[in-house]
Amino acid sequence: MIVVVGTGIVGTHAADLLRKRGHDVRSVSHNTINEVSPEETEVVVLAHAGHHERVARRFLQHGCSVVSVGDDSKDVLSLLDLQSEALSTGRTLVVGAACSPGLSGLLVHYLAAKFDEFDEIHIAVHGTAGPECARQHHRVLSGTALGWHDDDWLKRPAGSGRELCWFPEPIGSRDCYRADLADPLLLKHSFSHVNRISARVSATRRDRILGRLPMLIPPHIDGDMGALRVELRGVKNGERSVEIAGAAHPMGHIAGAVAAATAHEILQRVGTDDAFAPGVFGLGAQELPNGAIFNTVLDSGVRVQQFYGVH
Repeated sequence: MIVVVGTGIVGTHAADLLRKRGHDVRSVSHNTINEVSPEETEVVVLAHAGHHERVARRFLQHGCSVVSVGDDSKDVLSLLDLQSEALSTGRTLVVGAACSPGLSGLLVHYLAAKFDEFDEIHIAVHGTAGPECARQHHRVLSGTALGWHDDDWLKRPAGSGRELCWFPEPIGSRDCYRADLADPLLLKHSFSHVNRISARVSATRRDRILGRLPMLIPPHIDGDMGALRVELRGVKNGERSVEIAGAAHPMGHIAGAVAAATAHEILQRVGTDDAFAPGVFGLGAQELPNGAIFNTVLDSGVRVQQFYGVH
């Protein structure tokens, strides 16, 4: 059985997709998670608000694989520290299985095959998946933004470093800024050889001004249309080259599709020779069947676009 924790937009969409694939799915809220018996559960999808580390630890210790959609950088660090729990029980914890992080790692893996070698990853994201995601978007524009730059962590004020990024239509161009995002942490964990990693989020002037204040305007209940942009730089045929891919889709549907695809592939492979390796991973890591997960996401209706340039 698959248990989906969280009854918001992301959790509901993930549960619906898993049921369509024939899985036995139980949806519970975060408040009733203690009523779930780990002995009857094979995979848990954590799609609820707040930190996931405590719940993930409990289910890992009881022999369940866990998929977390969390994107809070501090929580992601705590989840990455659960390696010993995952290895001791032979189970898998996939961290950041949403849009950014999540689909971002899958797109890095997809674009990486086009290079002889790549050394830069640059991520930009626009939109929110629901009320809690909107609150997180508000928070990431304050504090410190992390980036990886030539073998060291680069720390800059969130809300700085404006860059005009072009997303797939219908989103188009948006001003994007450094933010306290989890993507650099997970991408460095999955692609340790890369020299530079950056992550930005689209924001208006009002977003940047109000980012350090309590959220004054209630977020949209249904989330909104969002987009993801992934840019890789490296060497192809002896020359420096750039590859860009992305997606424009309701953010809650992207996150739910990625979480559902990951849980589906874990459960499909239990007891087989190509079962998921035990441990803690972000999507895109070479230990995971990223191609299969990516194809399952596409089958869910998420359309990925690649930029080929203008002649």
